[in-house]
Amino acid sequence: MGVLRKVVLVLVSAATAVVTGAAPGAGASAPERSTEVAEADLAHHGHVSLSGGRLTVLLGSENHGPSGLADATVRLDFSAPVAPGRALPSTCLWGGDRTVLCRTGQLRPIGRSGEVTLDLRTAGRPDEIVVRIDTAWNGGADDLNLENHRHRVLAPDTGDRYAF
Repeated sequence: MGVLRKVVLVLVSAATAVVTGAAPGAGASAPERSTEVAEADLAHHGHVSLSGGRLTVLLGSENHGPSGLADATVRLDFSAPVAPGRALPSTCLWGGDRTVLCRTGQLRPIGRSGEVTLDLRTAGRPDEIVVRIDTAWNGGADDLNLENHRHRVLAPDTGDRYAF
């Protein structure tokens, strides 16, 4: 590189550093943007029952946090395959033969979603089933309390409701 080009490069770099308030040699930096992230506290509650291969899950979600959420997704994983062909509520979809994903819809701060009821059949007639409930997506919010949206429920084939 020629001497003249080096001098011009140094002068342009110094001028940029003065204009942006950076130290000489630091180069230009992008203006700072707000990196504030919404804080929510999702919680999922409901119950699970199993009777003769019929699996029923009632699910409701709440936001205990200070920020609202436009939407969130709850994942329900089952320890036994669920029989195909059962219709799901319009807010839910299949994620495999053992997984259902459901939208919560908008959750205001200190707000509750509507309840969703899943009426499913298991593939076969297990003596028990374990249902794992967790948040799959929370709209990008920080959730500092991870314990109230993660549940593991054992439901023996008794027809009784097991709460979470």
